[in-house]
Amino acid sequence: MKVVLPGGTGHLGRVLSRALVERGDEVVVLTRREATPEPGVRHVRWDGRAAGPWTAEIDGGDVVLNLAGRSVNCRYTRANLREMWNSRVDSARVVGGAIERATRPPRVWLQMSTATIYAHRYDAPNDETTGVLGGDEPGVPAYWAYSVDLARAWEREQEVANTPRTRKVALRTAMVMSPEPGGAFAMLLRLTRLGLGGPVAGGAQYLSWIHEDDLVRAIDFLVARDDLSGPVNLAAPEPLPYRDFLRALRAAAGVPLGLPATKWMAEIGALALRTDTELLLKSRLVVPGRLLEAGFVFGHPLWQAAAQDLVRRTRSPLRRVG
Repeated sequence: MKVVLPGGTGHLGRVLSRALVERGDEVVVLTRREATPEPGVRHVRWDGRAAGPWTAEIDGGDVVLNLAGRSVNCRYTRANLREMWNSRVDSARVVGGAIERATRPPRVWLQMSTATIYAHRYDAPNDETTGVLGGDEPGVPAYWAYSVDLARAWEREQEVANTPRTRKVALRTAMVMSPEPGGAFAMLLRLTRLGLGGPVAGGAQYLSWIHEDDLVRAIDFLVARDDLSGPVNLAAPEPLPYRDFLRALRAAAGVPLGLPATKWMAEIGALALRTDTELLLKSRLVVPGRLLEAGFVFGHPLWQAAAQDLVRRTRSPLRRVG
């Protein structure tokens, strides 16, 4: 099977490329800059904004999994927000155009999206059917609406693309927990080992997550299931409050204590880490309704066991996804 990964040089791209190569798929990564060679992966240049020779890779491919987009792990400056928007919306538009013009279009287009599209809430879980989209919640910073608007625009580009021979799935993805460097888990584990893995602003806000193995398996599941299209939540079935998430991570890492942080302390920490407090303070109570209804079985449904597995993998030189 030929899989094309636009924007596949980042954290998730490395996780997915390794899994695809291990099982013998042909993997083509579309990249805007010179990429580090990866065994079994072919890199092709694109700019993420306009058609070019790279479109030949999509024509005749089996699966397109668009991961392109500037990382949200940054300060939400005007310039960074503009780049986050352009890199996501433009890339989705140009990928859709390439599929529209293909003589032999791929049978499925998986478009990365985000669980951040849902409202900040504590009272009920957000699934794909009854979940509440965010953007106008009371009592939250006004700029949080930008992330929701971005997610809507990102998904809209896939929706409007005229690709009748290609099934489309929007992957509303929670935080992916992987020991791969550069991801959320690596940062949280580092802070935990420094004694900073305590609750933030009380820790009642929910954190939705998914283990890297289940991410790969869920994508395989969606590729195989011709009856599934539209938004799908990629999140473990048991989200939990941030304080409980960090308590389990401390236990897995053998760290007895974690200093708590108030909201203003989180602001200072986010500034030092060059990130934004929305990633810590927004309550993401998201569950995988459609995956569970379709019969998908999670290998790592509970965070306590998942955390132990991930910490163990960071200590082993030989790691395998899947």
